[in-house]
Amino acid sequence: MSDPEPTATDWSAAAAALRPDPRPWIDGRRVDVDPGDGFRSENPATGTTVAELPSCGAAEIDTAVRSARTAFEGGAWSQLSPRERGRKVRAFAEQVRSHARELALLDTLEMGMPIANALGDMQEIGGHVEATAEMADKLLDEVIPNDPSAWVLNIREPHGVVGAITPWNFPAYIGISKVMPALAVGNSVVLKPSEIASLSCLRLGELAAAAGIPDGVLNIVPGLGGDAGAALARHMDVDVLTFTGSTATGRRLLEYSGQSNMKRLILECGGKSPQIVFPDVADLDRVAEAIVGGITFNTGQVCVAGSRLLVHRSIADALVSRVVAKARAVEPGDPLQESTAFGPLASRGQFERVRSHVAAATEQGAAMLLDGTPASAGGACFWSPTVFADVTPGMRVAQEEIFGPVLSVMTFDSEDEAVSIANGTIYGLTATVWTADLGRALRLARRISAGAVTIGADPARGRVDATTGAFEPHRQSGLGVEGGLGGLRSFTRLKSVTFKS
Repeated sequence: MSDPEPTATDWSAAAAALRPDPRPWIDGRRVDVDPGDGFRSENPATGTTVAELPSCGAAEIDTAVRSARTAFEGGAWSQLSPRERGRKVRAFAEQVRSHARELALLDTLEMGMPIANALGDMQEIGGHVEATAEMADKLLDEVIPNDPSAWVLNIREPHGVVGAITPWNFPAYIGISKVMPALAVGNSVVLKPSEIASLSCLRLGELAAAAGIPDGVLNIVPGLGGDAGAALARHMDVDVLTFTGSTATGRRLLEYSGQSNMKRLILECGGKSPQIVFPDVADLDRVAEAIVGGITFNTGQVCVAGSRLLVHRSIADALVSRVVAKARAVEPGDPLQESTAFGPLASRGQFERVRSHVAAATEQGAAMLLDGTPASAGGACFWSPTVFADVTPGMRVAQEEIFGPVLSVMTFDSEDEAVSIANGTIYGLTATVWTADLGRALRLARRISAGAVTIGADPARGRVDATTGAFEPHRQSGLGVEGGLGGLRSFTRLKSVTFKS
């Protein structure tokens, strides 16, 4: 018989009993460091302190990088066969599953994700890690028939030390998804998690050790972006830096790469993803439900959130009225309740960011159809779904990534106009096209500047994660390939070896 599902009281008791260790994980152990000024992580649902963390900086980053380099050069991990590394990566997936409730609870407490969603993340990422393990020995080298008297081999080898800087919106999930592909092909890693939500990522060090990953191969250092993050990005002995976060920070990392050792960058940055709806869709209620789900999942704090609704003028009134009704029914709740699907924004800073964008939209003439402004925020950071109509493409609300549950509605009359509006931002992360016309779907998939395009002809099929395969952002949404075999290749470099007879 399986254990009963925990109640909110059980989760609250588990939260009270938690004693998270905020110290960095370096060279296979927790390390005592001078906390300096330190920083706090806060529960955005209550405003209370979750933990006090040390503000690590250049010294701790340098120690972690040296540990990673030593481990890489020692070969205990980098020289393992891909199949053996894959076995240990699968063992790590089992560790994540065994500690899923703990990891999920830490994310819920630090950034407000509803506990049911956080648990779902941990179950899903376990499967992704196993898939990564299965691909570890599938990066095949090539023999090039260059000349009858010579063989040329193209072989792939790990870069060496990979730095990873991860965001707060899916702390453990993105932390694991950054670390495991880099490890699977033989690199060592130094991970700097977001200061808003660091604790679940810090816990990954012990789980990696329990899975048999050698000391020094994975190092995790908490700290502020301007200190620890900048030190990692500028470090002369980091070969690759992988980052998920804002476009503004991505630009800064490009500068740091040039200022240091020209390290390779893999950047997944901002998005302003369009959802384009044509009048041939069969069921507007289901489309509306999917659109609301896309902007309210994780309280809209998702880089691929469909924050721009582009709808054909002929069905605009009918679809938008359904969207507003369904969005109005979405109510925030206690993130520790299993039934809660919509929690708070992750921090006071994010709350103020959303407030600023909503005020700007009103000032610029957008019509607020649904006002999500809280009556009294107190110490919490709840913000309900907000819908604007009469949005023009040049407005801030249509151009800038808000990272909150704010939907901008625009209309179009033709396919060309829809493409023009969709491509009319600096971003190019994802897009969704709702149509039953296969020819139109394929045309738009080619014409829209986005790394991943979902054709949503059948809303009954539910939400699809467009990033599970390999994809590469367009424009200022980033650069480099993540996901699938292509993502694994990103953490390797090509070498040519010539044999002459």
